[in-house]
This record gives sequence, structure tokens and C-alpha cells, in this order.
Amino acid sequence: MSATSSGRASSSRPRPPEPACPAAGLASARVAQRRDEHHGTFGPDAFGRAAEHAARFFGTPQYIIGQTIIVIIWITLNAVAVSLQWDPYPFILLNLAFSTQAAYAAPLILLAETRQAERDKLAADRAERNHDQAEKQAVERIAAIKAETDRLADLLSSNTDLTRQDKELTEQVAALTREIHAKLTATG
Repeated sequence: MSATSSGRASSSRPRPPEPACPAAGLASARVAQRRDEHHGTFGPDAFGRAAEHAARFFGTPQYIIGQTIIVIIWITLNAVAVSLQWDPYPFILLNLAFSTQAAYAAPLILLAETRQAERDKLAADRAERNHDQAEKQAVERIAAIKAETDRLADLLSSNTDLTRQDKELTEQVAALTREIHAKLTATG
């Protein structure tokens, strides 16, 4: 369900045009990332952020230790202090408090997970776009290198032809020089 709703939400928002300057593109990507950082089912709202903070707190050792201390105090006061027994054994009020806590904790945790999944999806989309861009640049670099290699191969071939022609001309000049020298020495 969250993939469908997040798919609709992300496709309904128009994408900004790509900037001509790569540095500007990087800056706009950072701004978009900050803007989308707390985007969730309810948008970038205080309730969603508070739900995420609460869900994170529920998983901390401080919360578990604090809750354990409160339960120990609750049971001790209700079991030992006869005049303070507001919740006698079997501690129905304590069970009700746990049930109420669970009734709120579970949806808050699910909300936090939904928001995190949407952020993860946005991050994966950004990573995929970056990968595609890097792949495109690599293909362009390879094409440029191939073109340069082909040009160098053509230059090498032309150089080889010129060297061969130079050798042939040098041999012809040497043959003509010998021939002229032989005619001059024979007539002279």
C-alpha cells in the first residue's frame, strides 16, 4: 500500500528542470534531499516527525529501563503499601496502561517505518539517477577515447605512408645522384 501511495505522491509532483551547471545541479539535489528528508504520508509535518521520534525512543535502552523501573515501583507500591493500593493484584490498571501504550506505539512505529520507506525509496531513486548519469558519462568517455584512438591510428597510418614515400624518394634521389655522377665522370 505504501509503495502505491508513495508512487502516486512522487509522480504528481513536477520535477525541476536540470540545471546547465553541474555545481548548481548538486546544490539543487541537496535542497531537494533536505526537502524530501521528512516527507511521508502526511507530508513534512510535525506529527510525522514526532511519531518518528517516539518510535525511535521506544527502541532505546533508556525507555526499556525506565519502563521496567516504573513497573517495579508500581507493583511494589501496590503489593506492599496497603494504604496506597490504587491497583491491587492482578494489576488491571497496569495492564490497561500497557494496552493503551501498545495501541499508540504500534501505529506510531508503523508510521515511522512508512516514512522511512518513502525516504529510502527517494534515496534509491536518486542513487539510480546518479548511477544512470555516471553510466552515460562512462559511455561518452569510451566513445571519445575510441574516436581519439581511431584518429591516432589514422595519423599513424598516414605517418607510415609518408615515411615509405620519403624512403622511396630518397632512394630515387640517391639513384639519380649516382647516375649523374657516373655520367659526369664518364664524359669529363
